[in-house]
Amino acid sequence: MPDLAVVIVSWNVRDLLAACLRFLFADLARSSLEAQVWVVDNASTDGTPQMVAEAFPAIHLIASQENLGFARANNLALRAISRPSPLVPRPSPYVWLLNPDTEVQPGATAALVDFMERTPQAAVAGAKLLYSDGSFQHSAFRFPGLAQLLFEFLPLPHRLYDAPLNGRYPRRLYEGKAPFPVDHPLGATMMVRREVIEQVGLLDEGFWMYCEEIDWCWRMRKAGGRAYCVPAAQVVHHAGKSSGQVHVASFVALWRSRARLYARHHGPVTRWLARALVRTGMQRRMQKVSPEMVTACQEVLRAWEEAQ
Repeated sequence: MPDLAVVIVSWNVRDLLAACLRFLFADLARSSLEAQVWVVDNASTDGTPQMVAEAFPAIHLIASQENLGFARANNLALRAISRPSPLVPRPSPYVWLLNPDTEVQPGATAALVDFMERTPQAAVAGAKLLYSDGSFQHSAFRFPGLAQLLFEFLPLPHRLYDAPLNGRYPRRLYEGKAPFPVDHPLGATMMVRREVIEQVGLLDEGFWMYCEEIDWCWRMRKAGGRAYCVPAAQVVHHAGKSSGQVHVASFVALWRSRARLYARHHGPVTRWLARALVRTGMQRRMQKVSPEMVTACQEVLRAWEEAQ
């Protein structure tokens, strides 16, 4: 039985994925861990499936003929991992979801697995993320509420953006060595206990992209599981390389997912106030943006009305 199953969903980031896999396999080689690595490609047109098949033949490649979105694509691999088969005689105890724009730093994989082994109450753990230049990147967040929506639409003091009011954890926690509890790690790197997946179910495929990891962790919390950040595990994250290729569509997908998230996890009063904030904020934004973005904002408003 492998110690770990790694799942990576890719879309038109062939070179970043190749680097991601090189860093991952190098770190696995440093450890005593045995892992199965799965790549689900969302109908890339840049030669990604061919690259994976030729350069990394040991990988389990699922080449989708359509772009399934993040949740559906991950679930393809998660279902394959969970069912006994010639490829998977016995499922691994841990599943690590990695973005293709990440680079696992030395010792990160072992640090996460070791933490999960020592912390039975941990349902999910995330790494400490760094930007491409090695600078600090927020790696975990509090579950979003009304305050985070205010930060989206109001010109609040810059110093508050890194504050708990905006769902951030203090930087000093990342600078230490001790793992610390969080509401949810960023979805770029999430190691999940397989037993918890069996308990709460797979990612919600109603989220095309964005917020699916928040919903998942929220469901884990309600089932009694806990989430942590493990600063000893460091991963470089070249943020937004896939979604940045389709800026307007990503904007709509983000706000649609937020609408679904707030509708599922907040009560009627918070939902009403959130909808009012989004309505006011989007109407103000429509006065300053291109016609294409006006149409996108209108689509967002419809999504929030329907979700509530």
